[in-house]
Amino acid sequence: MNELIIKGKKAKEVSFILGNLSTGEKNNGLNAMADFLVNNKEEIINANKIDLQAAIEKGTSKSMLDRLALNEERIEGMANGLRQVSALPDPVGEVLGMWTRPNGLQIGQKRVPLGVIGIIYEARPNVTSDAAGLCFKAGNAVILRGGSEAINSNKAIVKVLREGLKSIDLPEDAIQLVEDTSREVATEMMKLNEYIDVLIPRGGAGLIQAVVRNATVPVIETGTGNCHIYVDEFADFEMAKNIVLNAKTSRPSVCNAIETILVHQKVAQEFLPKLQEIFKNVQIYGDEKTRKIIDCLKATEKSYATEYDDYICNIKVVDDIEEAIEHIYNYSTKHSESIITGNKETAKYFMDSLDSACVYHNASTRFSDGGEFGFGAEVGISTQKLHARGPLGLQEITSTKYMIYGNGQVRS
Repeated sequence: MNELIIKGKKAKEVSFILGNLSTGEKNNGLNAMADFLVNNKEEIINANKIDLQAAIEKGTSKSMLDRLALNEERIEGMANGLRQVSALPDPVGEVLGMWTRPNGLQIGQKRVPLGVIGIIYEARPNVTSDAAGLCFKAGNAVILRGGSEAINSNKAIVKVLREGLKSIDLPEDAIQLVEDTSREVATEMMKLNEYIDVLIPRGGAGLIQAVVRNATVPVIETGTGNCHIYVDEFADFEMAKNIVLNAKTSRPSVCNAIETILVHQKVAQEFLPKLQEIFKNVQIYGDEKTRKIIDCLKATEKSYATEYDDYICNIKVVDDIEEAIEHIYNYSTKHSESIITGNKETAKYFMDSLDSACVYHNASTRFSDGGEFGFGAEVGISTQKLHARGPLGLQEITSTKYMIYGNGQVRS
């Protein structure tokens, strides 16, 4: 019996236990996991060093190394994320509605766990802790399959999380890691319908599309982040500079970082030199209008369609908001978009017109994050429309069922 089948059986068995844990028991488990992360941070950092060294030897970019790296501060952040999840309301058992039919039947709808969640993801080892914590609080067992680039970090984190649960007599198989990082095993996991109730991919376009194309298990599709900011003619320049700098450079390798800035033609001549001044470490690709104002490389169709995950950004001068919206529709992955403007009517039109999961007015797209939304953490950012959209927090990884109460009714 292979690794996946064994883990799938264990997850399915333990999911029935998790669905009946009290809120207090789940919160105790989360806090124990948080404590074990902090108390074993040296073990995790040492494992992470092995992954980092291997990545450096492969010539991995600085921005991608940043995604992979763990230190004391980030591990403390992971632990705090678990504690924040423990402080959130428990979605399981929440009654969404109750009504009585003319025949006397009482019908109620309440939240229940999904069951077993499979997560296939890349690079960022903090996802291991975030996903495990959210799934546990929502009463779900989780089978994690991270990328080969973070395998040592992930093994150390999962080992510690499981030890935390075991220390207070909670089922450690609530959290399992697939240690075989081959594509063949990932593909097998995508078809493990007997044991996995839903699959969530988190990573680059190649990974997400591979899961969407090959999975027979139901998929919640998380999107790559080809995000945009539109600087309108009524934008405050200082605000715009601060926002685009944050949205592009604070962590360029994450999915909520922007890849393209659209600038209204009426302010381009004045704003673009100011933008270039603060983008000293950013390689700029621009359209013809942009290149007449500032010195930069030529943007192509491929440029606009690329999620760089790096200190690279496209700039395009647009005639009006309609052209900005059209450009976003053509190239966006429907993740996050923002408009910088002092005109509320223009902002409303922009926000109502776009079909992305998160749309902002006068704020950085970097807030597209479960923690920033008050969810404690997130499993990913869903860009699809069925079941869940936007940051996948606790409610988004539950389902519902109907509870019907009668006193002998039969259907005529």
